[in-house]
Amino acid sequence: MNAEVIIIGGGIQGCASAYYLAQAGVKVIVLEKDWVSRHASGVNAGGVRSLGRHIAEVPLSIASIEMWQNLSEELSADTGFRRKKLINIAADESDMQTLRARERQMHALGYYHEQILDDKELRQHLPNVAEHCVGGVLSHTDGYAIPYHTTSAYRRAAQALGAVFIEGEAVENIRKVGQDWHIQSQTSDYQARHLVNCAGAWADKIAVMIGDNVPMSYSAPMLMITTRMPHFATPVVGAVSRPLSFKQFENGTVLIGGGAKGFADREHNRTRLDYQKLAVGAQNVAEFFPIMKRASINRMWSGLEAYMPDNLPVIGFSPSSENALHAFGFSAHGFQMGPIVGKIISQLIINRKTSFDLTPFKADRFERKVL
Repeated sequence: MNAEVIIIGGGIQGCASAYYLAQAGVKVIVLEKDWVSRHASGVNAGGVRSLGRHIAEVPLSIASIEMWQNLSEELSADTGFRRKKLINIAADESDMQTLRARERQMHALGYYHEQILDDKELRQHLPNVAEHCVGGVLSHTDGYAIPYHTTSAYRRAAQALGAVFIEGEAVENIRKVGQDWHIQSQTSDYQARHLVNCAGAWADKIAVMIGDNVPMSYSAPMLMITTRMPHFATPVVGAVSRPLSFKQFENGTVLIGGGAKGFADREHNRTRLDYQKLAVGAQNVAEFFPIMKRASINRMWSGLEAYMPDNLPVIGFSPSSENALHAFGFSAHGFQMGPIVGKIISQLIINRKTSFDLTPFKADRFERKVL
């Protein structure tokens, strides 16, 4: 089967890339070894966050947050996006000093979307926050979405424009013949001029087949959700210096994250929970919001996710092979950037360039330079 572009991986990056390419009239095939949204793109916390981004990610994140505001309308499907604001809480004066230093850095670069809150302003937004908290920082445009809904919406919109999705098709071999890429699975052969690696926790294996070595690791970020509780928090909540992340949905349930990692078994496509770390996450939430001491946990889970040593993704052209691109290694914070990454991949394939500086995201940035 032939196409102009073959994308390996059916997460949000792969589905968004397929959509924007198909929108431009490009023939696309997406190969997914399991099913669309099976791993990180279907089971993450759904945070749509521009707040607190690494400086290198800020331009992409801001552009993506603008796309999120009307994404459901564009895709003609409910992505679950809710613009609820996001607040990172300062637990003490040291946290406030961190926020002020961050503000000076951001303003010097021309970014003003992060607003520092004092004690009184924090409690106007979060009246149930613990007494010891002294302030925070707010982003008005942030919120959350439902990961499976968003990824599936991109898939259906791409299919409506002619993109082909093939699930249960694991890539076994990749080779370059002339100008074209030949991809072999257990059952079929595929050919395309351009190849995009969006394989998530398996992306390092695909990268090696393309000709690139990357120091990627993988893990199993964990989440848990409570039974319904009285409404006490409208914004999405994080913390400046503590592993805290949670949101209360409209039905009263509370989703708790914070970055705790379980046990990842990539070879067998499964994960295992670390209940001790989950207990620490629950304790952190209760310390910041005492009302959570009476919460009941309803369900816990984890997904397989790719991590880079600097927690920045790999985005852009392969450094060693022509007409190959990467978009992986988002280190548990790539969901929000899915729309802009998909747009960037389409721009690079169609125009060979993008207006964004992708230097911090180069696949070979960890290689030792020869003098």
